[in-house]
Amino acid sequence: MLAIRLIAEPDRLDVLVLPVRPADPAAGGDASAEPVSTAAAPPDGTADETAALASAARLDGRAGEIHTQLRPGRTPGRLLLLGIGDGGEAAWRTAGAALARSTGASETHITIALPAELTPTAVRGLTEGLLLASYRYRLTEAGDAPTLTDVDLLLADPATFEAVVATARTTAAMTHLARDLTNTPASVKTPQWFADQVASAAADLPDLRLRVRGPAELAAEGFGGILAVGGGSASGPRLVELDWHPADARTHVVLVGKGITFDTGGISIKPVPAMKLMRKDMAGAAAVVAATLGAAALRLPVRITTLAPLAENMVSGSAFRPGDVVRHYGGTTSETTNSDAEGRLVLADALAYAVRELKPDLLLDLATLTGANAVALGKRTAALYSENDQLAADVLAATEAAGESAWRMPLHNDYVEYLGSDIADLYSAPTQGAGSVLAALYLREFTGELRDRWLHLDMSAPSWADGDQAEVSRGATGWGVRWLLRWLASVD
Repeated sequence: MLAIRLIAEPDRLDVLVLPVRPADPAAGGDASAEPVSTAAAPPDGTADETAALASAARLDGRAGEIHTQLRPGRTPGRLLLLGIGDGGEAAWRTAGAALARSTGASETHITIALPAELTPTAVRGLTEGLLLASYRYRLTEAGDAPTLTDVDLLLADPATFEAVVATARTTAAMTHLARDLTNTPASVKTPQWFADQVASAAADLPDLRLRVRGPAELAAEGFGGILAVGGGSASGPRLVELDWHPADARTHVVLVGKGITFDTGGISIKPVPAMKLMRKDMAGAAAVVAATLGAAALRLPVRITTLAPLAENMVSGSAFRPGDVVRHYGGTTSETTNSDAEGRLVLADALAYAVRELKPDLLLDLATLTGANAVALGKRTAALYSENDQLAADVLAATEAAGESAWRMPLHNDYVEYLGSDIADLYSAPTQGAGSVLAALYLREFTGELRDRWLHLDMSAPSWADGDQAEVSRGATGWGVRWLLRWLASVD
């Protein structure tokens, strides 16, 4: 990860980055960008040069716009003009990401002269943008490794921003972890491997309690959904339970994340194109685990219990079949006519366990659950379901602040009749359409007395990116970690 320093005086000026913003239309003149007054005065003549360059290059100052000027024989040797748009957190995040991508392969060190009037949230946005966009998957990323290793943020009072930069570093580190877990090929990523990664990461943090249930314990305690989905694999299922319980916590939140380490579709086998990226089907588990580790690192004053039901949905003689009836934790039964609707079966066990045994104040689940999510909302937006208006509003505010998009969808009670089965309590995969809504309604059946304090996010689409875009890198996005940490920090 990039090393980011906060400094009041530069000790080297190889590359100097100066911010520019859109010109004020009320001021008249051309529409070119204008320099922003910085906390530290730039070298002699640089300010005038910046204004001239912005005009000559016809810059408009939009967030992420970059213009490079070589200055042979002078200091700095290279000047970068960086558009910061409206100067808000999201604009600075975009600017930081663009800067990391434009300089990552050509520079080792840059200095960014920041505006005199700068908010902590803007510095957080810049720091997250720099760190998130510099991510490369450690095993499979093609091309040359990034050379940029050091970034100096030039500020009038560095101490003012130390805490927010530390939070941004932790957020980025945990997002990187979620991306790494999700990007890892399924040939490596068995349920036991995932559990081992959680144990290794948790060992570095005090006051975290970890329990991992294997097949024998799952059978003894009645986790029938997890066992059914994992029954066709040579790599048995696991249930990871990670608990952060600070002494000053007043609220207990349970996070549940779908952890299908590879999904063939089972007996209802997927076509090859749909199966190719199914190593990402545990992105929900990666997000909730990474967010819990981040909360412990930041010592957030909220109790968090995270449940990651892990299974590999494979095809074999021991795989569960369409038409089988599964008995979940607590006794509810599901008729499963489509083995490719497996994620809701493992989530049902975890939700029922959370309600019966953990009795939290709030219950949230994140899952790469349905393709219908992408049909309805596209590639970058998760579908949010909840009966609790305040909880939904709080989470949506956190997603917007973090730059991770979600949209609230309806829980139509008229559709509940579609869940009716002749031979079980529930039909897990109705065929009447509205796939994401029906999956949410099915999960709601396992929330019991926490129904009005439950929130579900169908995040299949935004968990993966086909290319780099702003702070999101190609491949696994780590979606969910950033907004979870912001939301958890706000929970009373």
